[in-house]
Amino acid sequence: MRESRPASFKCSAVISDVDGTLMTDDKILTPLAQVAATELRANGIIFSIVSSRPPRGLQMLISSLGITAPVAGFNGGVLTSPDLSVISAHLLPAGVARAAVEMLKARQVQVWVFSGSDWLVRQSDAPYIELEERTVGFGPVVVDDFAVGLGSTAKIVGVSPDFELLAQCEYDLRTSLADQACVVRSQPYYLDITHPLANKGVAVAEIAKLLGLPLREIATIGDGANDVAMFERSGLSIAMANAAPEVQNRADFVTETNREDGFAHAMTHIILGGSQAKAAKAGGRG
Repeated sequence: MRESRPASFKCSAVISDVDGTLMTDDKILTPLAQVAATELRANGIIFSIVSSRPPRGLQMLISSLGITAPVAGFNGGVLTSPDLSVISAHLLPAGVARAAVEMLKARQVQVWVFSGSDWLVRQSDAPYIELEERTVGFGPVVVDDFAVGLGSTAKIVGVSPDFELLAQCEYDLRTSLADQACVVRSQPYYLDITHPLANKGVAVAEIAKLLGLPLREIATIGDGANDVAMFERSGLSIAMANAAPEVQNRADFVTETNREDGFAHAMTHIILGGSQAKAAKAGGRG
């Protein structure tokens, strides 16, 4: 792991994860995070976001942070302009979506289907629905059968308070669906199933191409297993201290937690502050 930002790294853009990184656990965008995004722009650095949220759930952040670059929702499943007009979409084939739903149901895991602009559920009072509604800023549509949305599905989510069960589901679905879908947990309680090209690494590459920037000039920051794909594509990567050790070990730097304004710290000390960085743990963090 590097102990300071390399002098050779030119940062032209920062692409950030949202929940667990840019936002606190209470889904708050802190004043320091807003200031940090403003400082990036003042230094000529483009800022964008890639999230497991639906594009609809990014609207407040786009406005609050003055984002003018393309953004990606559904882990890269849908790429949009800041006005949320769709640039590109990677949707699950209907047969794959149906198979994923049936596998999750067989394991007694709650299923959510994001289809078009709708969030489909079977019951409105299941675990984590209230949290998700507060997070994305809109409520679910209760349906009797998910078949109504499986022809235009951007993301399926398996939801459970049993983290070990969900980890096993991740392994089982990844094995069963193989190269037909991207299967990864965005939170310990959320298992995301998307198109194989709907992953954050591809999203970073697509945003970089739209901006006309080489990937080596992109910095990424995140906290989840689904953020590692961003780390692998970018010229410099930063993990949050609230990330799992295996995620931290895949990044060039580790900043503070999202409860300690880690995003703002990273922008100030790593991206804009060079040698003042707080380096990643292998070899010891300062």
